[in-house]
Amino acid sequence: MKTKTLILNIAITTILIGMTSCKKKEADTMEDHNQHTPAPVPLNINYPAAYVVNGTSNNISVIKLSDNTVAETISLNGSTFPHHIYLNPAKTKLAVAITSKDLSGGHVGHGGSLAGQKIQIIDVVTGNIDKEIGVAKLPHNAAYNVAGDELWIPQGDSVQGTVLVYKTSDWSLLNTINVGKLPSEVTFASNGSKVYVANTKDGSISVINPSTKAVMQTIAVGIMPVGAWPASNGKMYADNEGSQTVSEIDVTTNSVTATINLGFKPGYVAYNSLNAELWVTDATNGKVVYYTLVGSIWTNQGNITTGADAHAIAFSGDGSKAYITNQGANTVSVINVSNHTVTNTINVGSKPNGIILK
Repeated sequence: MKTKTLILNIAITTILIGMTSCKKKEADTMEDHNQHTPAPVPLNINYPAAYVVNGTSNNISVIKLSDNTVAETISLNGSTFPHHIYLNPAKTKLAVAITSKDLSGGHVGHGGSLAGQKIQIIDVVTGNIDKEIGVAKLPHNAAYNVAGDELWIPQGDSVQGTVLVYKTSDWSLLNTINVGKLPSEVTFASNGSKVYVANTKDGSISVINPSTKAVMQTIAVGIMPVGAWPASNGKMYADNEGSQTVSEIDVTTNSVTATINLGFKPGYVAYNSLNAELWVTDATNGKVVYYTLVGSIWTNQGNITTGADAHAIAFSGDGSKAYITNQGANTVSVINVSNHTVTNTINVGSKPNGIILK
């Protein structure tokens, strides 16, 4: 009996030792795996750069401005259909709108709720995603106020559009402001004194006091405005996709002071103070058309062929260069502003839309 008990104890001990050995080997294997799987390495974008949002590649191409080459690619953590991109005043953080919907074909019925709609806050140097803000409705963009302590996010709803205002210090929601139907871009006047929201379905622009968060006025513009773009001449320029026009709005008076008939679907409007020119991307024909004031009338002075479905415009700090995203060509065109010629064509990701320069 004692012999049987001894044999049984030896068997149990052998099994336990075997199990312990297996667990140790498994732990050692896991430890070895962890030691050989490096953590993601932060980027080091410590140079002047352009950040280009690639709508269907779902990432950001970083262009080194010194040689106009793509130096880095920032991953967006599996997010789909990123759209426009904004830089905070301190030039340390980016805000990228994740729409979960392809807007490259236009903005008809672009609002509503889809899974994954959010704003990503990205460090400009490391490319790390510091914060994700989930939202209920489509966010066309997210714009920082002039102090950088607030982030304003439009919410595309066909019945009651809103703008959400977040405090950037702790990302708490400060205000929800009712605007028009299907708001697209939210922008600030160049001096930060007023906020403009393009109500695409209403054909109007809501003007908001950034301090009180109250809607000051609603301005009728053209059909399907997508954004009211700021200019250093004290104006805002609304691009109206449906009526193929641009409405000039005086920041001081909140009145429409000019309407420019284009004859093509606009993608974006930007004012170049160096030449006192108004640039409008021609999404229909893959060009940029530039205008100057002749007397009191904005007059077409020429066009520059860039690429299919020309979209956003970003000028360099001194105004001497322009960078144009071409959604249909998957490129960025670099233009010499003084002679209106394309000097570089840079291959980026698929359907590039938003662009910002740091």
